[in-house]
Amino acid sequence: MVPNNQQSHWKTYLAIAGIIILVISLVYTSYLAQRLREGERNKALLLFDAYQTLNDQSNPETADLEADITLPSNIIIANNDIPIMVVDDTDKVLYAKNFGEDLDTNQVFLKEKLILLKKKGPEPIEINDTGIRQYLYYQNSRLHELLTYFPFIQLLLLGAFIAIGYVSVNNARKAEQNRVWVGMAKETAHQLGTPISAIIGWIEHLRESYPAGSHELESLKAMQLEVLNEMQNDVDRLDLIADRFSKIGSAPALTPVDIYAQMREITTYIRRRASRKIVFEEPSEDIAPMLVGINPPLFNWVIENIMRNALDALEEGTGTITWKVHPHHDYVEIDISDTGKGIHPSKVKVVFEPGFTTKARGWGLGLSLAKRIIENYHKGKIFVKHSKLGEGTTFAIHLPRK
Repeated sequence: MVPNNQQSHWKTYLAIAGIIILVISLVYTSYLAQRLREGERNKALLLFDAYQTLNDQSNPETADLEADITLPSNIIIANNDIPIMVVDDTDKVLYAKNFGEDLDTNQVFLKEKLILLKKKGPEPIEINDTGIRQYLYYQNSRLHELLTYFPFIQLLLLGAFIAIGYVSVNNARKAEQNRVWVGMAKETAHQLGTPISAIIGWIEHLRESYPAGSHELESLKAMQLEVLNEMQNDVDRLDLIADRFSKIGSAPALTPVDIYAQMREITTYIRRRASRKIVFEEPSEDIAPMLVGINPPLFNWVIENIMRNALDALEEGTGTITWKVHPHHDYVEIDISDTGKGIHPSKVKVVFEPGFTTKARGWGLGLSLAKRIIENYHKGKIFVKHSKLGEGTTFAIHLPRK
């Protein structure tokens, strides 16, 4: 698995490379647009001069003077991509071309177009050849407009590239982490399985080895059998832990279970192993059962993790742990609260990330695995509903009712 600092550096390099590409693209595109803008301005002026020359050639008064001037008509026909408009000082349209055959003589349209060109069009060209001040307005070609929008299209494409790369890296990292967790869990289950089976065999052998005898022997036997029973309970607990680990990576079966009864069972187990100074508050037992589809071993693991974290958060071994169930239309919400030291606001969003822990010992996988169990296996949600330093934390779990 790639270390976090290397992943951070890789993302930084990706972002820097994207910015460099974007800057180069914007500068180069801006240069091209400027060159095209200058070319279209000269082209518009040349186009007007060409039309004016043809008009002069067709004028009987200037025909002799311009007799030696020839201008192929196909050159003018080819310049039909830049709309031009000539107006005088009073904004009277004297000439228009390339707005459309029917629109070139439509005064209403040309007036509206002139207003638009004054607001958003290129700077007009002033013409003084005849002694009368005229202005040549023109509209950028479609190619220039497309080139103007091209940097924004590049920005979107580059942003999409960076986003896809970022998501791909995160997904690959999560997939690798999942494989590590699954492998670790199954290996742990395998390693626990062998000694557990051996311990169970030795316990049964000791039980069968006690002969019947005197009262003292019977009393000693009863005491030792009680110890063996407690050992059996602890071994059963280890067996349950191994079973939980073995279920990581496979789709567990969900069965309808009374969520109140299940929560009380977990609370009873935690209460027996907690300080007597800690108070556990739970709903009344006369509440009607509420069935929710869960996998009991995995669900118990999640609640135990949260409650154990709550115990660790209670300073000096005193405080209160409370759980409540809030039914909704499509889901059931389970709130688990403590009166501990709380979580710092900057850490609330990372408590479920692998490796996060505030303890001197541990791998920081408890809440991460809890999130995986609730969201991947139970199709629910788990999050920090509320936390305040010095007052406590509330974890919420949403489980679908259907």
